[in-house]
Parts: sequence; C-alpha cells; structure tokens
Amino acid sequence: MTVILLTLAALATLAASIFSVLVFFSPIPRQPTENEKYYKDAKNNNERKKLPSIFDNASVSLSCIVPAFDESKRLPTMLTETIEFLQEKKRQNKNFTYEIIIVDDGSRDQTVQVAFSFAKGHKEKDLDIRILALEKNRGKGGAVTQGMLAARGERCLMVDADGATRFSDLQKLEDALDILTKDGHGVAVGSRSHLVSTEAVVKRSFIRNLLMRCFHSLVYVLGIRGIEDTQCGFKLFTRKSAQLIFPNMHVERWIFDIECLMIAQLQKIPIQEVQVNWHEIDGSKINLMMDSIQMARDLLLIRLNYILGLWTVNVNKTIKSQ
Repeated sequence: MTVILLTLAALATLAASIFSVLVFFSPIPRQPTENEKYYKDAKNNNERKKLPSIFDNASVSLSCIVPAFDESKRLPTMLTETIEFLQEKKRQNKNFTYEIIIVDDGSRDQTVQVAFSFAKGHKEKDLDIRILALEKNRGKGGAVTQGMLAARGERCLMVDADGATRFSDLQKLEDALDILTKDGHGVAVGSRSHLVSTEAVVKRSFIRNLLMRCFHSLVYVLGIRGIEDTQCGFKLFTRKSAQLIFPNMHVERWIFDIECLMIAQLQKIPIQEVQVNWHEIDGSKINLMMDSIQMARDLLLIRLNYILGLWTVNVNKTIKSQ
C-alpha cells in the first residue's frame, strides 16, 4: 500500500510539474491595443476606420491577408503581381470583388508608407487596400490571425509579402476548394513538396537541408500527418473555416501554420495540398538556428497542450464587437 501511495504521489508531482511547465512556456496571444482595433483605408486618404469582424456577413469575394515585417523592399513587387492577377480576374468576372489587408507587424522600416504609396500610385484601379498597423511585433502568426479576424471575404487567402509563390497559382487553390468544400468548410494548402529535389533546394547549405528534414520528421511525429508542406505561406480558407480556426489560435510565431492545420484536422475540415510554383527570394527574416529551436519547442508545446486538454477548440467562440 505504501509503495502504491508513493507511486501515486510521484505521478501527481510529475503531472503537476508538466502542467506548470506548459503554463509557463505556452504562448498567450496578447489582446489588441485600442489603435489595433482600427485600420487605415488606403484609397480614402488613409481614413481611420473600425475593423470589421470575420463573423460579419461576407461583403467581398476574396480577402488577401499579407503579413509584413520590414517588407518595404519586397512588398511592391508582390503587390504588383497580385493586383495584375486580381484585376484580370475582375475583368473576366464582373461579380468578383476583393480586398487586400496588409498587416504591418511593427515594422522598423517604411513598410506602411510604401503600402500607402503603392495604393496612391494605382488610384485609377480603385484598389481596396486596408492597412492594419500593429503597434508591437506579434510574429507572423499573430499578424495573419489579426488580418483573418478582420477579413470580409467569402474566401480568405494568407499570402507572404515576399512574392516567393506565384500569385496566379491562387486559381489552383480555388479549383481545389471548389471540389473539396463540405458544409461550407475547406482549406487548400499551397505546397512546395515537389521542389525537394530541385536545384534550388539541393544547392542550399548542408545544415539548412538537415534542419529542414529534422523539422519535417518532428512535424510528422508530433504535429500534422497527411500534409507534406505545412509551412508554405499560401493557404486559402473558406469563410466558415476561418471563423472556426483563427479565433482559436494561440501561437503567433513561425510555427502557427501547424496549429492552424491541427485545428482544421481536429474539426475534420477537408484539407487538400496543392502544388504551387515557388522560388527563393532574398531577405528572409528567419534566423536558421534560433528559429529552428523555437519552432521545435513550440511544436512540442502545441501537441502537449492539445493532448492534455489545456487547449481546446471552442466551436461556439465569437468575437464581440468592441
């Protein structure tokens, strides 16, 4: 009896220790500041307006959420390619409408000014560009989440500001979503998995390729199965899926894609991986060693929190108007 009691006490102590560690190290998304509840409308003289909610009725066909941190150099090229494709789509389909939400993640350069200048230089196209400026850097995941929570689109696209993915491949994601959507739910995931053996990847440094393979193995063991490329910054969500996934997000750094897809899988949302054209762009913000360590740690925290029930998906979660 004494042995049993000692064993139970040891297990209880271990469980309490694990719980304490998880609570201490697990990310907690910060609440938006008062200024972060507003956006600036680039086509109306930078007018400051209250952010809409993902739970409002859709009012445009597509929302493009662009997280941007110190992207003053790469953003114009990406926006040019994006606008050309979307304007052509609009010419072919008069009912198609779109918005671009640039979420400035506390940039230290002129990202916001560059975005405003771009919109001003294309006034004849009547672009619907909204700029949400975060007062303090949250991380890519936090920026994407804040943009998604303010999206008005029937479909919501997250797309990186570097222009690494060919934007016209949006059509591939839309075609996939047309087929797989069930009960209003669906996620189409851009994938670079077919590029693993290409020259661009082979020529990377040994340590970079090693870390990439280790990360993919860790993702398979602890995170997502059935999706070969979880980290491509080109994902398309139905509005209903965005309403379920993004209000329940916890992680705000690079690994947020894993939690996003994990929530989708937990809720049995249909997901399809779609091969896209991608090329490496100079100017990456990733610190190869430090960010790899943080991503591995966050991946472990995500899995443990969901396994132990500390994080759950609240299907009734809503965002109240402030």
